Amino acid sequence: MNQAAQRYWHAFWQSQGKEKPKAVTAWQFGVNPDHLAQLVIEGVKTATCSGLIFYETENEPLPAVEDYSVILNSDDEPLAIIKTVDVQIVPMNEVTAEFAIAEGEGDRTYQYWKEAHETFFTEALRKLGREFSEDMLLVCERFELIDVKH
Repeated sequence: MNQAAQRYWHAFWQSQGKEKPKAVTAWQFGVNPDHLAQLVIEGVKTATCSGLIFYETENEPLPAVEDYSVILNSDDEPLAIIKTVDVQIVPMNEVTAEFAIAEGEGDRTYQYWKEAHETFFTEALRKLGREFSEDMLLVCERFELIDVKH
């Protein structure tokens, strides 16, 4: 986590008068981090997902309930803090329309979500020498907005 994110994280918890959680990560959302972060701030985006295979190949821990994250923009500047409230591993072809809509992207339809994610995962998997499959396992995460940096 960069220094700006650390300062934001520490200042937020000091303002709360509570002991801060020990674990926090800082990251950007997918293809268009600025737009997606704005959707979080507006309350439109309350979920995200990624392929389980990407966590495995990058040796990254899976998100867990009660995890906190500092959301960064494309310049790695902190914008908001979110808290994970639900994590499920689901085959892509079993993701519900309600979850797809909670991702808040495009025209907020299941069809848009499916097509955009299939395109994204096909390209990302090709870089790993793998092929896309409709039943690939996704890590589906729901979160709540805790704070917006002012």
